[in-house]
Amino acid sequence: MNLPKFGIGKLPPAPRADRRPHKDLRHGIERVDNYAWLRADNWREVMRDPSALAADIRSYLEAENAYAEAVMAGTADLQAKLFAEMKGRIKEDDSSVPANDGPFAYYTSYVIGGQHPLFCRRPRGETGGERILLDGNRMAEGHAYFRITAVSHSPNHKFVGYATDINGSEFYDLQIIDAETGKAAGEPIHNTNGGFVWAGDSRTILYTRLDDNHRPRWIYRHQIDGSADADVLVYEEKDAGFFVGIGATQDHRYLLIDAHDHQTSEVRIVNAAQPSSEPRLVAPRRTGHEYSVDHHDGRLVILTNRDGAEDFKIATVPVGTPEPEHWSDIEPHRQGRLIIDMVCYADFLVRLERENGLPRIIIRDWANGGEHAIAFDEEAYSLGISHGYEYDTKSLRFTYSSMTTPAQVFDYDIPSRGRRLRKTQEVPSGHDPADYVTRRVMAPTQDGEQVPISLLYAKSAPLDGSAPLLLYGYGSYGMAMPASFSTNCLSLVDRGFVYAIAHIRRGKDKGYRWYRDGRGEKKTNSFRDFIACGEFLAREKFTSRGNIVAHGGSAGGMLMGAVANMAPDLFRGIIAEVPFVDVLNTMLDDTLPLTPPEWPEWGNPIESERAFRTIAAYSPYDNVAKQTYPHIIALAGLTDPRVTYWEPAKWVARLRALRTDQNLTVLKTNMEAGHAGASGRFDRLKEVALSYAFALLIAGKAGA
Repeated sequence: MNLPKFGIGKLPPAPRADRRPHKDLRHGIERVDNYAWLRADNWREVMRDPSALAADIRSYLEAENAYAEAVMAGTADLQAKLFAEMKGRIKEDDSSVPANDGPFAYYTSYVIGGQHPLFCRRPRGETGGERILLDGNRMAEGHAYFRITAVSHSPNHKFVGYATDINGSEFYDLQIIDAETGKAAGEPIHNTNGGFVWAGDSRTILYTRLDDNHRPRWIYRHQIDGSADADVLVYEEKDAGFFVGIGATQDHRYLLIDAHDHQTSEVRIVNAAQPSSEPRLVAPRRTGHEYSVDHHDGRLVILTNRDGAEDFKIATVPVGTPEPEHWSDIEPHRQGRLIIDMVCYADFLVRLERENGLPRIIIRDWANGGEHAIAFDEEAYSLGISHGYEYDTKSLRFTYSSMTTPAQVFDYDIPSRGRRLRKTQEVPSGHDPADYVTRRVMAPTQDGEQVPISLLYAKSAPLDGSAPLLLYGYGSYGMAMPASFSTNCLSLVDRGFVYAIAHIRRGKDKGYRWYRDGRGEKKTNSFRDFIACGEFLAREKFTSRGNIVAHGGSAGGMLMGAVANMAPDLFRGIIAEVPFVDVLNTMLDDTLPLTPPEWPEWGNPIESERAFRTIAAYSPYDNVAKQTYPHIIALAGLTDPRVTYWEPAKWVARLRALRTDQNLTVLKTNMEAGHAGASGRFDRLKEVALSYAFALLIAGKAGA
């Protein structure tokens, strides 16, 4: 292949995966999968030990990586420049705003050149006396991949627990240490998902353990200094379609055991002062009923979609009689106003809600029921609340940003309604919001909906249709995409790109209905919404047809594969990160970690012919056809338990075999990482630089 238009000279032949037909008969329908062999039979072993991958599969993935290197060789200097730019926008010795808890303030910090965080504390109200509890850089030494998560101190501040993953497979080891000496308090606990919570005695934790299929299935009780072999089973989830997790109420009076899939939840409470007591069920699982629990003054406070409250309402109930028949509403359901989160403090109830795509914070006084909102002015923005450690507090911490405004951390004094700016995200290389424009526009769809689009572009950008545009989308699991500040995308915007986020159906950007209208048999609405956004942006001269680079990851990678099949001429290129593209085969494989819990989202094609046909009609891998396609780059992680490496590998193999043009098809597999890619904060930027270099290359701006 020779692509002089893009400055690409003669390339070596692209890898061609062997065709090894595998027949599958379901519901009387026979399918032939020529690339099923790329799924390692010993995938469980590979997750723990990547060297166990079969030689023929490894050889193919390495050939693809070599080809990707050859395609992108001419952009090496550009990638280095992009990396330097993005790194230059990061304050290397940054730290978070300390969060108070009793006698201490806890925070994370970074050192210059360090890839991983340091977890620290100092005496409350003081600027000195720092103690480094955990040094992520030191702990990462000798590991090609390292991630630390779930760092949590005991209520008496004497111990610190944390979880680590050293190969990207998300099998976490859980360790407890003495906060003063750093010495281990007992042996590490293996095969956890990283989740744990402290009981009130500061010597007991409850944690989540994974089964052999990487599903969080059990809650165990562990005594520090004790052996994991002596741990006590507290709860076992017998339904493979439900995952379990652990948490606590804000006042830490109760520990919470949560069993859930994507549409149904079931919560049990454990008295934190009596961690060996029997868990008490709040409300039995009922398909479609989602709820979460907090506690205030002897009553449970419940965020619920019960009784048709699809955008959620808030109810309370005495702890002693938690059954749903005793629930009493305190914040009614209002259609189109989605309550996203809530947290109970001693004197106030705080909720985060979203309406018509924009978030807001509402504060209610427990004493008199009065409410007020924290207001914001920009046209599109992102907002989040921090629950913090303390319950009896008058201060709420929240973070605000927009696509032009770096993140700002505020402490809000609730009684006076005064805001104190604690931190503004620093961009060392410089950033002037006045140089950019952020807007929110609405794209009409064929069925009469209006899809919000968040836009960022340079004030000097010519909006005459000539600009290339990167259109990002996700559209799954009810996740709304925030219109937040990103230092990375400035590297595209500064080179003439318009950057856009499509808030398509299957997210909850416009309430639960927005999610419902893109779920199950209506999943294709999210694909059509994304296409409608691209066509609208071209009509309005933000870009033009064939000048759009689509970008999505994970379930957003499914979106990428679907729109490439459905509207290939609309896009110049596709960036698909860990793309969930082999949907039908994955939903037919009930041994995979996420498959049974995903059936409520996509349908169960094993039991239902209708679900089988629905998924088969849009599954990107199954619908690759003999047609032209945009330039495509797919990124994968070998130890990814969420979207297994073979999904993008099979997709690329089939694209190569069937596409009728000479556009680029590139697969890059990180052989030392999983779903989130490289773990270090700078190493991750190298992967972003690769994707952006691909976008600039195919847009004819690789020299910019």
